[in-house]
Amino acid sequence: MKRLIALTIAACALAGAAHAQDIVRGGNPQSPIASVVTVPAGYDTIYVSGMTPPVIDDKAVGVARFGDTKTQTLGVLGRIEAALKSQGATMADVVMMRVLLVGDPAKEGKMDFMGMMEGYKTYFGTAAQPNKPARITSQISGLVADGMLVEIEVQAAKKK
Repeated sequence: MKRLIALTIAACALAGAAHAQDIVRGGNPQSPIASVVTVPAGYDTIYVSGMTPPVIDDKAVGVARFGDTKTQTLGVLGRIEAALKSQGATMADVVMMRVLLVGDPAKEGKMDFMGMMEGYKTYFGTAAQPNKPARITSQISGLVADGMLVEIEVQAAKKK
C-alpha cells in the first residue's frame, strides 16, 4: 500500500512537472520571428480569426479609408490584442501568425512588407514583450473591402 501511495505521489509530481514546462521558441535571436515554436501539454489554444483593419477615415475611399500598410497593421494587431484580452491572453501568448498582404497601389502593386514589419515590431520582439511567434507572410490579390491591405490571424497558447 505504501508503495502504491509513493508511486501515485511520484506520478502526480511528474504530471506537475509536465505542466510546468514553458513554450519553447527557437531560431535566430536576431530574427523578428521564431522559426519554430513548441507548445507543451498543459496549455489552452486560442484561435483568433483573420482580423482586418478598422476604418480611420469614413469619408475616404480605397487605401485612404484604412491607411497605409503600417497603419493597417497596427489597427489589426490592436484588434487581435483586444480579442486575446477577452480570452485572458496577451500578445505574448501568440505562437503562430498568418499575415495576408494585398499589393499596395502606391508600391506598384507590391506588398509593403517593410510597412507591415514596422507595425509588427511594435508588438513583438520588444523589451516590454520579447516573445515572437512563428509566422508566414503572403501577398494575395484582395480582401473583403477595397483599400484593405492587411489581414492577420493568430493562434495563441496560454497556460491552463
